[in-house]
Amino acid sequence: MNAALGQLVLLLHLLVIAFNVLGLVAIPVGARCGWDWVRIRAWRALHVVSWVVVALQAVLGRACFLTVWQDGLTGGGAQDPLIMRAVNRLIYWPLPMWAFTAMYLALFALVLALWRAVPPRRRPAAGQGPPHT
Repeated sequence: MNAALGQLVLLLHLLVIAFNVLGLVAIPVGARCGWDWVRIRAWRALHVVSWVVVALQAVLGRACFLTVWQDGLTGGGAQDPLIMRAVNRLIYWPLPMWAFTAMYLALFALVLALWRAVPPRRRPAAGQGPPHT
């Protein structure tokens, strides 16, 4: 077991969660406020792909691969550092799997709806200048 590597995986997991959740807020707020960056196609595509992974794992009834890696590296127990246990309590809720599946699928549907409601901008053809929104 490698606790330090397990903590890095937990940090990565937190960053992915923050990216997914904050994107759900930033996209509609940014569209309303005129923030151009919320329409960057690569960023939006990465957000959709990240949610595809979350939704697919839920539909298949599998734990997140980052959770599996973290547990494999740390043993996932009382010997984990205090901050790691606190963060784990924050992101791992004691709910049945079906509740997570329903929640993740609903949020994935929201991501797809945001793609339509706040479409990413297309790149301009060479020599045509910046896109107009």
